[in-house]
Amino acid sequence: MRILTLETVPIQTWPYQSAAPRGGTEIRHLPLLRGTVDTLPEGVEALLVLSDLQGVAPHALHDGAVALLGEVLADTLASLGDLGELPLPAHTGVVLAGDLYSDASATVRGASGDVREVWNAFAAHYRWVAGVAGNHDSFGSPRDEARFKSQPGVHLLDGETVDLDGLRVAGVGGIIGRPDKPGRREEDAHLHLIREVLREEPGLLVLHAGPDVPGTRVRGSAPIREVLEQHEGLLVVCGHAHWEEPLATLHGGTQVLNVDSRAVLLRRAG
Repeated sequence: MRILTLETVPIQTWPYQSAAPRGGTEIRHLPLLRGTVDTLPEGVEALLVLSDLQGVAPHALHDGAVALLGEVLADTLASLGDLGELPLPAHTGVVLAGDLYSDASATVRGASGDVREVWNAFAAHYRWVAGVAGNHDSFGSPRDEARFKSQPGVHLLDGETVDLDGLRVAGVGGIIGRPDKPGRREEDAHLHLIREVLREEPGLLVLHAGPDVPGTRVRGSAPIREVLEQHEGLLVVCGHAHWEEPLATLHGGTQVLNVDSRAVLLRRAG
């Protein structure tokens, strides 16, 4: 799968509260960008790709009560699909690249917590939901997580590959770091998992933390880039570190779509 076009002007934005860098909260706006790809599976009109939804917003369907941004977006975007303004949810796959939690006050930067409600909100509307955990995501107890992963239409990946309507999606969650901290692995173990899923020849690889891009100022991992550059014709989705320009092409032709704090709707060209 290749991205052919990606518009830089959002077709819509949504305000939300997020923890400010120097304490307190700030209002930010999540953009929805539109792009095209060369191919999608039969029966799939679009992919909705998002990550790093670390904020809260009033939920119109819950009398304005504050909810996680991902929950609000899941219901809002699905409603727009039902109204014909976006592709139908039943014909849209959702890809989540991690870090979907915020504390209720949106004042704690880097807060960690349970994000099952966000995944379940998307799964309630859309054809399927696939993706990875970020380093700030949890899914309850080990038993809770196993039960969550057994739900139909939900594909939380970490070193696995799944076939969804003929699209092979692989995923590796978390980041490189001290393994005694949540959501982190030693570098060798993390790169090993990425290499293992790439042997399955996925059409889409979902990572939480992505590569760096030589010659630019974007943040990312050089070792991850070196692994990805050994493969041609790959599309990688990631988040974790925000890129001003969301799309990059690595040496060897691998495309990297960064969806940190943004949503991208990908439809088939033509």
